[in-house]
Amino acid sequence: MGGHLALDAGGVLAAVIVAAALVFVAMTVRRWLFVRGGGAVECSLRVLPAGAEPGPWRLGIGRYKGDVLHWHRVFGFRRRPRQVIHRRGLVVSNRRRPGPGEADGLLPDVSVIEVRDGDLTVELAMGASALTGFLAWLEAAPPGFPVDLHPPDQP
Repeated sequence: MGGHLALDAGGVLAAVIVAAALVFVAMTVRRWLFVRGGGAVECSLRVLPAGAEPGPWRLGIGRYKGDVLHWHRVFGFRRRPRQVIHRRGLVVSNRRRPGPGEADGLLPDVSVIEVRDGDLTVELAMGASALTGFLAWLEAAPPGFPVDLHPPDQP
């Protein structure tokens, strides 16, 4: 009887290891599919609800598709984006360095920008090259696209 119990525990452990490996492979393939097409950057995002505390920072991948930025969580399985940020009418209202309490949950050496897209206000935390690409994407808007880059010149 003791041998069957050890065999069952070994089978359960093997199943857990195989399941964890499959999840890891699925997330790796998903990330590769997002990045392979180009126009993708790592950036963290948090939603700033009106009159409430900001949500938590979430690590993700931003992917430019024409006049929108699709943001996907890194640790997830959805193919649809969690947030869609439209270039038309976008307002960059603040740029800053992360505060001491925020820096632990973010990638190193990032800048935080606050953007408003209609009623949606979010903060994006990006490295220098991703931020340069984001601002270039905004400035490359077609004529007639109202894009407002308020204070991007802060340290």
